[in-house]
Amino acid sequence: MKPAWWMAMASIASALAATRLLDIDADREIVLGMIGPLVAAVATWVLVERTFTGSHPERLTPRMIQAFAAKMVFFAAYVVVMLKVLPVRPIEFVVSFTSYFIALHVIEALCMRRLFARGMEKG
Repeated sequence: MKPAWWMAMASIASALAATRLLDIDADREIVLGMIGPLVAAVATWVLVERTFTGSHPERLTPRMIQAFAAKMVFFAAYVVVMLKVLPVRPIEFVVSFTSYFIALHVIEALCMRRLFARGMEKG
């Protein structure tokens, strides 16, 4: 669960830094671009960690496939709502969304590698 907190705190801190330090008027777009990827990354991490450290780590691959499908639907709906329903500036939103999407997936991958390595040491 600790990586989920780190992802959340790092994302919030970077969004605050970007909205305060950059001399652009895109606070809403930066925060909205962060929220979707952050929610997905934290939910995925919690699912992975609970499944892998639980009594049935062999269930991880099917759950990750299900999570991948759910994330595809979630991200498609999220981006459509942000760009078609809410009055956000598309370029700023897309840059923020893409940046957080990539950064959080890299963090997830590194955390999974560490979790799996620890699991191999125990087993």
